[in-house]
Amino acid sequence: MEMKHVKGKNKGNIMMYALSTCGWCKKTKRLLNEMGVEYDYTDVDLLEGEEKAKAMEELEHWNPRRSFPTLVINNECIVGYQEEKIKEAIGA
Repeated sequence: MEMKHVKGKNKGNIMMYALSTCGWCKKTKRLLNEMGVEYDYTDVDLLEGEEKAKAMEELEHWNPRRSFPTLVINNECIVGYQEEKIKEAIGA
């Protein structure tokens, strides 16, 4: 599965499942960028075939509703744009 890496301060393992067209996903990426943290993400809607199926399977493991954005921070799942929860999980 294609992952994009954003460099920044290492605050643990931060992974985001997003859609390229989702306003809340863009807002979450902007928040992470403003916080200056390192994270990986994938825009699931831009994947195809087996890669997309694998991403959806991983997403369903964390978020059975398979909604976006889904953020996994050090094995803690946050669904949707929840600024305070995200900051708390990252330790900001």
